[in-house]
Amino acid sequence: MDKTDSTRNVLATRGQAPKGIVDPQAAARRIRLATYPPASALAPFVEYFWVVEWDRRGRAPETQRVLPYPNAHLVFDAGRTAIHGVVRGAFDRPLVGAGKVLGVRFAPGGLRQFIGQPLSSFTDTTIAADALLDMPARDAEALVLQQADDTAMVAQAQALLLARRPQADDAALLAARLTAAAAAHNGPASVAQLCEKMAIGERRLQRLFANYVGVPPKWVIQRYRLQEAIWRLAQPDAPDLASLAHELGFFDQAHFSRSFAELVGSTPLDYRRSQLPKSV
Repeated sequence: MDKTDSTRNVLATRGQAPKGIVDPQAAARRIRLATYPPASALAPFVEYFWVVEWDRRGRAPETQRVLPYPNAHLVFDAGRTAIHGVVRGAFDRPLVGAGKVLGVRFAPGGLRQFIGQPLSSFTDTTIAADALLDMPARDAEALVLQQADDTAMVAQAQALLLARRPQADDAALLAARLTAAAAAHNGPASVAQLCEKMAIGERRLQRLFANYVGVPPKWVIQRYRLQEAIWRLAQPDAPDLASLAHELGFFDQAHFSRSFAELVGSTPLDYRRSQLPKSV
């Protein structure tokens, strides 16, 4: 990793948090979050490496909520290193004491090429990372987490993956393109629209997502739309709810509000209010 790559971290150091972080203002006070791009040889498989660090010593524990995307992760976490499948609901991480975790966010379809099973076989759960890493996960965990800084941790994790790098898979690359199309601004609002846009049959699309992504295309489309809504509502210039619902392709504001509340745990209006600057 060159100097440019090693310093390309985001968000916590800039006072922002990425899409998927619930309550980004509070998150910036709880954790340090940095992301790092992969080497070019891993770019077809890995979107980025991420590091989360926190120190709650002497303070009450807190919980950080994350709303995942359709990405599997390899997470190096002391005593809990594993491969995490796509999580369909909110993921809550208790922050107790001090800690540091490194994760590998695989591109949609990217992990499937490293392992011998469909991604849908471990959606909402974890599987052992030993086979992927070609060593006991606890040994790989020690190699990564004992490094002195983010750059060294990422370099060690990257070396482990490069040693196991598979040949590129055309079906995996197609899964990545389809997922990107679902994520596009003003992208398809339904599976039928995605099929039409990408000239693919629905049955083939469903099979491809089960094997390479881990969740159905309908879930992916809705998740991207809701992630965008969460992000937009946390910004100072957030649009009104009716406009946002229409822009993101929801049937009406009521449909948008129901879907939002089911995922986030609060209505869009309450969430937007919670993100307004607090008066002193």
